[in-house]
Amino acid sequence: MPPLTHSGADIPADAIPPEMVADVLSPLPPFVTDLFVPRYQPCEVGRWRLRVAPILLSAGYWSPALMTTDMAALLRREADGEYRCWMSMTPMEIESQEIGVRAATGHTVVMGMGMGWAAVNAALRPEVTRVTVVELDPDVIQVNRSVGLFDQLPAEAVAKISLVNADALEFRTDEPADTLMTDIWLPINGDERMEQSRIMARNTGARRVYVWGQELVIARRARALGLELTDETVARIVAEFDLPLIGPELPGYPSLIGHVADKWLKDV
Repeated sequence: MPPLTHSGADIPADAIPPEMVADVLSPLPPFVTDLFVPRYQPCEVGRWRLRVAPILLSAGYWSPALMTTDMAALLRREADGEYRCWMSMTPMEIESQEIGVRAATGHTVVMGMGMGWAAVNAALRPEVTRVTVVELDPDVIQVNRSVGLFDQLPAEAVAKISLVNADALEFRTDEPADTLMTDIWLPINGDERMEQSRIMARNTGARRVYVWGQELVIARRARALGLELTDETVARIVAEFDLPLIGPELPGYPSLIGHVADKWLKDV
């Protein structure tokens, strides 16, 4: 039988009967979040395919492996004809973006639309006045329209959202962004995102920035420096990045970074 886990790069095989999976996973607690999770339905647009898995076991960014139901995944057909998962509604994806989403205020710019989750949750926040979503691939925008993403939101939230078909590294705002969330990469762990996020922050005048996977980048830098994860270490590394990062102000943030590093940097 194929594995029932989801690594962020693949999804469970369709050949597994849902009732068999449910029997295996039923003793496990379900993943629950108070953030909004849209309803997705399968569709295909250009190279993109959206699929929904009835049930699977999935580890979160912070949380242990939990049962996840109706998990949607967005896959892209690559040059070799194979499909690769670019985003999904797993606990890993949700939890690894939630700090930025929960801290969003004012004019919020989201670089990379994906499945629209970060953008719609930002728009639902009363502290957010405007959401600009920048997406390079027009087919990704169409996927979100096809699944009725914005039809699931209150009218006042929809009115905040503007979609822009543009390159995240070239897009410039007409006014400074209060919050910038950057997520244009396939792997969650990578060094290039800080340099690219600095470009995006400069072009948008962002006052506060949350970079997807920033905790792993901080952890890797701390390891390279041979330093323990303390408030002082995090402050030193954030100063190196030259970004007004959201997160370091949170109580116990170094411990959160350490927890994530223990889970996701074991082989690094």
